[in-house]
Amino acid sequence: MYRIIYMKADYEPWWQFDGWQEYIVEEKTFEDYEKAKSYLNKMIERFKQRYTHYELKKDRFWAFWSDDEIQFCEACDDDIQTYHGIIWEELK
Repeated sequence: MYRIIYMKADYEPWWQFDGWQEYIVEEKTFEDYEKAKSYLNKMIERFKQRYTHYELKKDRFWAFWSDDEIQFCEACDDDIQTYHGIIWEELK
């Protein structure tokens, strides 16, 4: 089985801090590898068109962001970036 997760948070998806699951926006599970990869590739292309920047880590974590998605965090007294993360998981 294969799972593709889309999360939106103020950190990149590869950090997977405690409670990261709370930031999941969408989750899709596939039995078939080819269908999963096709869905993943289409999602990545769509995000590349939508967001100015992206980075890939460990061949399974993608982070996308744009300079205009910055918000001020009063608790930390600083600007924070919003990241759109995609995670590829192979389930046993």
